[in-house]
Amino acid sequence: MSLFEQWHQSRPQKIAWSLYQIFSSKKIEKLVFFIWSAEQHICPVCEDDLFVIGSRRRIGRKSTGERITYMIRRLRCKGCERIHHELPDLLVPYKRYEAESFESALSQGQSSDVAADESTLYRWSVWFAKFWQYWVNCLSMIAARTGDPVKPLSVPSLSALQQIGHYVGQGVGWLARLVRPIVNSQLWVHTRFAFLSIEL
Repeated sequence: MSLFEQWHQSRPQKIAWSLYQIFSSKKIEKLVFFIWSAEQHICPVCEDDLFVIGSRRRIGRKSTGERITYMIRRLRCKGCERIHHELPDLLVPYKRYEAESFESALSQGQSSDVAADESTLYRWSVWFAKFWQYWVNCLSMIAARTGDPVKPLSVPSLSALQQIGHYVGQGVGWLARLVRPIVNSQLWVHTRFAFLSIEL
């Protein structure tokens, strides 16, 4: 019998349980941010007023990999009674990392300092490659619908980021400026998993 086994058998079980209780009862304090805006909210579907019905937790990750909990408000429409969530500009719908992380990874590529593994960065680049043309078309349609059409590009062979930047600018925060009008126009494409979970 090893020394560890002898020691383990000689220990009273009550002490082992009390040590377990001490370790399991300690909780790590986490930062929780409550999100609410001062804007008047209207339903993006029927344009009626929204009112607050509660809140829910939303986990986000910073570019350092740190997890942050956001408390976002749930809003119900007075007209169509649909429920909407008030997401801040720093979050992308159905994505864990903050918009700043996506911007850094998509703009800088391999030289970005986002704390994510290679497979995650690869999935982001595939996601961007799949949807960027759709987003440009959405922004063009939204601009035309609001009576503020954007002049067509004189050089059609610009990169994806340059074409998006033509509508939302290329400075910091371009992803938030891209996401907000598309989401508020009900044109944001949901992931299949999220779409199926809503139906069930």
